[in-house]
Amino acid sequence: MKLNLVRPLCFFDLETTGINITNDRIVEIGILKIFPDGKKKEMNTLVNPEMTIPKQASDIHGITNDKVDSMPTFKQISKEIYSFIEESDLAGFNSDRFDIPLLVEEFLRAEIEFNFKKMLTIDVQTIFHKMEQRTLSAALKFYCKRENEKAHSAMNDTKATYDVLMAQLEKYSDLEPNVKFLNEFSSRNKSADYAGFIIFNDIERECFGFGKYKGKEVEEVLKQDPGYFGWVLKSDFPRFTKKILTEIRLRTLNTK
Repeated sequence: MKLNLVRPLCFFDLETTGINITNDRIVEIGILKIFPDGKKKEMNTLVNPEMTIPKQASDIHGITNDKVDSMPTFKQISKEIYSFIEESDLAGFNSDRFDIPLLVEEFLRAEIEFNFKKMLTIDVQTIFHKMEQRTLSAALKFYCKRENEKAHSAMNDTKATYDVLMAQLEKYSDLEPNVKFLNEFSSRNKSADYAGFIIFNDIERECFGFGKYKGKEVEEVLKQDPGYFGWVLKSDFPRFTKKILTEIRLRTLNTK
């Protein structure tokens, strides 16, 4: 089945130094860009994370410090990556909760303002979990009848994610092959910051998704406990979460 695209769709996967969105860094990025006419374009590169890659991370993806020492930093290639994915929608495996938030952090660290709000996203893992409950390797075996022999290689996992989505579209007749439908179907709680610390409630108002004010509207919390804003800014939260919270605070001050 062919995807009905109105603009390019970029499947991507990251290999990283760890799973902390705020502090860990990218060591490899693989992107497969699908155009509306079916044309495909790839981008794949190792990245110098400017920090030591922990052994437990290298044991998973096989990328060691000596392999990235001579590679460009994310900041050095950030404009190239930005140019490759701009004006596209995004797809990945567990991308809504990990890859996209971490990629946003890298762009902010590189001082590139990137508007992800205009992008639709498809999380192929969510579709898989709603249908079958498995991992990417199991998904590839289940849907495509083959082993993921090079798991945890960014480009290989990117292509595997694309293959799984195409197989899902073939298998489930109730899945529509367009980005808008797949975006809505694969979305979890709609969040303002991608990491899920600030989520939208049923009436589209931003609420805290964590801590003592979980479920409370952000604007009301900032009015009643203005010190909470400063606590978040000083704490170990993603840069993009702090950016969104600052925008809400400024909006609240301007409406007084």
